[in-house]
Amino acid sequence: MSHEVFMREALQLARDNIEAGGRPFGAVLVKDGRVIARAANSIHLDFDPTAHAELLAIRRASAVLGMSRLDGCVIYASGHPCPMCLAAMHLCGVEGAYFAYSNDDGEPFGLSTAAVYQQMTQPPQWQSVPLRALRPSGEEGLYNHWQEQRS
Repeated sequence: MSHEVFMREALQLARDNIEAGGRPFGAVLVKDGRVIARAANSIHLDFDPTAHAELLAIRRASAVLGMSRLDGCVIYASGHPCPMCLAAMHLCGVEGAYFAYSNDDGEPFGLSTAAVYQQMTQPPQWQSVPLRALRPSGEEGLYNHWQEQRS
């Protein structure tokens, strides 16, 4: 199958999701030319703000493959992946991603994540969601304990 075939499937998932009352986002995750998982944004169904199509496809593919690493996988997404989805792709080893509609395409409809990207490039002290280190006194060794348990 070709890249375009997989992208058309992601776009159909997005169109179907619009008809179901959702947002225009669908994703197809492929490994070795075979669809492993497909998903549409489901925020409107379960009120989970992280229920983006790409994240749901990653979760489903991990379950199907029985592993958290998705090396060699490719994601086809109807829209430009947001920072959260892109970070998840990096963390699980997705090899690449294709998108049909850019942030610029979504901007007039309030669907752009460009402002989020811009915000995330700021130093922690300038972020709109403050990030502060806080380790209670006497707290130590968490990561050492984890490493010991893994050995």
